[in-house]
Amino acid sequence: MYLQLMEQIRRRIAVGDWQPGQEIPSIRALAAATKVSVITVKRAYLELEREGVLVTRQGRGTFVASNVELGRDLRRRELDEHLEAAARIAREIGIETQELADRLREIAERNEEKAK
Repeated sequence: MYLQLMEQIRRRIAVGDWQPGQEIPSIRALAAATKVSVITVKRAYLELEREGVLVTRQGRGTFVASNVELGRDLRRRELDEHLEAAARIAREIGIETQELADRLREIAERNEEKAK
């Protein structure tokens, strides 16, 4: 459960819901809001502190790390996870690397056209 919570926190930072330097909910407040135990939230916060995503200031609270590149790094990490999954699925169904790359290029170009 704490891994899911860590992923949700990373996503909120990655999409900009929580900005660098911003105070985030206390352990107890987040536990109540997510309906998980205080211990689970505490473990997620501690792991994210070890990763450098969060910073706890004694007596002041927990904050998103001030690293300006953090959001972009988290988005890239999430993208890498999706690409690894796509590569694994492609391998399982017999799609070669070049075909996978071609399909990704086609999809990316189609998305660029939609965005215009």
